[in-house]
Amino acid sequence: MDLWDHVIRTLSIYVIVFLVIRLMGKREVGKLSVFDLVISVMVAEIAVIVIEDTDRPFVSGVIPMVVLLIVQVGLALIALRSRTLRHLFDGKPTVLIDRGAISREAMRKQRYNLDDLMQQLRENKVASVSEVEFAILETTGKLSVIEKKDGNCRQDDSEPGNDGQSGQISSVGSSGQLKFPKNYRFETLPVPLIMDGKLMNDNLVSLGKDRFWLNNHLKENGVSDLKQVFLCTVDQRGKLYINKQQVPRM
Repeated sequence: MDLWDHVIRTLSIYVIVFLVIRLMGKREVGKLSVFDLVISVMVAEIAVIVIEDTDRPFVSGVIPMVVLLIVQVGLALIALRSRTLRHLFDGKPTVLIDRGAISREAMRKQRYNLDDLMQQLRENKVASVSEVEFAILETTGKLSVIEKKDGNCRQDDSEPGNDGQSGQISSVGSSGQLKFPKNYRFETLPVPLIMDGKLMNDNLVSLGKDRFWLNNHLKENGVSDLKQVFLCTVDQRGKLYINKQQVPRM
């Protein structure tokens, strides 16, 4: 009887944990943030306790996992609207190589050594630090590398999967270029100026620009209101990109 009890509990917990992880979203099976990792570890620990302790009521293990699921999904939905909350739980990226120069201070703060840097550069198929313009340590621990390139960046005309209008990404041309301040810190590239129709005013001020400057370039691209923009960014070369909100189909 004990054998069958263990088998049934194991299979039941397997199904429950599978459903919990699946409902948490695809982030859970990819690179985990600290918050996601904590939730996943707690779910795994609860599952082990329920399987091993057959004297414990089955529901006493299921309820905590459901509570964790509700907490994770609830905070994820709130984070969709709150960039501050995303930074609180996920942290912020760290620039390790800034315009070709290695930042020793940033590496020290992240307890990140040169062997770590060289290893992840190789994983990004980069042979030498001299080829790197920016290297950003993401909140997941992955190193994003932007190599040095000559000339202008290639620009995509449309976003895959969308119709021609709603997914269009455009550039404002040479007039849209700007020079970044020397002390600007590239925590995120490209730098967001508008996200979900909301102005990232701190980023705009850090670039030495104002809303009037941004509105002018938006109007050049047929945008009269910030709420019409899903995402607007500027890259390290000062090129501005605009992705309009998707228009609901009638």
